Amino acid sequence: MTDLAAYVSETDITEAIIQSSQRITPESTNEVRLIVLHINSPAFYFLEGQNIGVLTPGPHPFGNKTHHRYYTIANARKSADGEGVELELLVRRCFYIDEVSGEQYPGEASNYLCNAQPGDKISLTGPHRSPFRIPADKTSNLLMLGTGTGIAPFRAFLRRVYQEQGEWDGKVRLFYGARTGAEMLYMNDINQDLTNYYDQATFKAIQSLSQGVLKDEGDALQNGVEAHASEIWALLQEPKTHVYLAGIKKISAAFDASMAKIAGSEVQWHAVKQALIDDKRWSELTYH
Repeated sequence: MTDLAAYVSETDITEAIIQSSQRITPESTNEVRLIVLHINSPAFYFLEGQNIGVLTPGPHPFGNKTHHRYYTIANARKSADGEGVELELLVRRCFYIDEVSGEQYPGEASNYLCNAQPGDKISLTGPHRSPFRIPADKTSNLLMLGTGTGIAPFRAFLRRVYQEQGEWDGKVRLFYGARTGAEMLYMNDINQDLTNYYDQATFKAIQSLSQGVLKDEGDALQNGVEAHASEIWALLQEPKTHVYLAGIKKISAAFDASMAKIAGSEVQWHAVKQALIDDKRWSELTYH
């Protein structure tokens, strides 16, 4: 990770205060927290679905003074007093296994945020533009595939589609994979904002769980995709379909594998995928 001190000046950094931090998954499952940040600046400009960068103070490995990690704004609004801005983040406490030693280490940014207490100050960069763009044509189809906290950008994206754009005439499909039923909290959300779109004639959400203790949310998403492969394949043949992926890196490979089956071969699927990429109708926001 590059040391941000080399190219981020103090004027590029915004100070936020942890307003609240609430665990939204049971103690027996992976920890995911809904964290609300308060920025004491009404001039702070943002769009829901954009990313912010979190600067984790060091010392860090390799001598870096700071560690930089992007998080998607799950929800954003002016504060009740009109004197600032409130941003919501969905953060999962992550760990990784060292490939050499086999030891487990905590993810720096996620553990820093999950350990933060109300009143703590956090340094942010951004907001940075979202890779997800709403097509200008309201008859476009939107195919969204997400896992875990990858639901965050889609929550904001759907809000912009239906609230800012008004009626949407194209098909809107959200496929979401989770490791356990408890993780469906990401999908349902404690604020129930996704339920606002279930009565939209064009919107449909498909949820799937992993099957087996050794499976993860990527496998779950693949199960859901394969169960609806014909519908997805038909959408991909339409020139107005846009594809959006968000979540663990594995979902891209899982989606490729599922589509290669119905396409008849990996070569045929990659030709279709490359056409989507070339036509700027393919967007990914994935993480390890």
